[in-house]
Amino acid sequence: MAFLANSVPMGDSTVTTLQEGREQAAPRSVTDAPEQAEQAEQAEQAEQAEKGCLQRLRTPRRPRFWFEILLIAVSYWTYSLIRNAVPEQKAQAFRNADWIWKVEHHLGIAVEDTVNHAVNSVTWLIVGMNYYYATLHFVVTLGVLVWLYRSHPGRYAATRLVLFSTTAVALVGYYFYPLAPPRLMTSENFIDTVLVHQTWGSMASGDLKNMSNQYAAMPSMHIGWSLWCGLTIFALASVPWVRVLGLLYPTLTLVVIVATANHFWLDAVGGMLCLAFGYTVARTWYGALPHALPQQVAGGDGARRLEPVKV
Repeated sequence: MAFLANSVPMGDSTVTTLQEGREQAAPRSVTDAPEQAEQAEQAEQAEQAEKGCLQRLRTPRRPRFWFEILLIAVSYWTYSLIRNAVPEQKAQAFRNADWIWKVEHHLGIAVEDTVNHAVNSVTWLIVGMNYYYATLHFVVTLGVLVWLYRSHPGRYAATRLVLFSTTAVALVGYYFYPLAPPRLMTSENFIDTVLVHQTWGSMASGDLKNMSNQYAAMPSMHIGWSLWCGLTIFALASVPWVRVLGLLYPTLTLVVIVATANHFWLDAVGGMLCLAFGYTVARTWYGALPHALPQQVAGGDGARRLEPVKV
């Protein structure tokens, strides 16, 4: 009787609530599990395929000779075409040159005119620098590319990417910051050593001046390319004196571009910043700086193996 007295009758609402609870607690159909597993597997496979494609693009491959020749030729032609197509903006270029000159005076480094006159007084030296300026910029750069191709195929593509990225970003500087070189500043006491000594040390002097944009001095790619060469040689060469020469090359190039009045010191700084950008691009794409990548690459891609050149 006590049990009956304490019990609570269950109405319709209580029964309905219990039934709803049972329905919510009931497991999902087992047929949903395979479908979800299949979808998850497909998503994982798609993700792996995407990662695999990206990984293949980032994996250094053995360079092919004729492709590299064509790529370098087309790239340099494109670079020259764009560089020379940039509006010269003569008035703005001279205003920028005056500003650079004032900044260097403020920093206490405006000694380009002194160096220019001192070296110009030694005829054989300045003539040699004119030819240095005109030739080694291309000869040494191509020489380093050939050496990388033969001796460091695993690092070739990454190091080439540094050079190409450096050159590409320099075009931005030429477009947005036209700059007259010191030798064209008639208001200052600079000497155009190519004209004075009748040598061919600059595409922007003498009969060749109409073939090149005279106001594309910032940044200096003579410094950008020579420093690329120097750092590459220093990082990868095994012979000590060759590594020293690698560091001396951009140093001497800096003296040459100033002595011939083709660039300010700050143009060289611009070239260094462009090179830093190039290394950043290569580091981001390959996950490591070029010298940290494997020297060789796996065979099997149909390319001919080359014996490494010991340097």
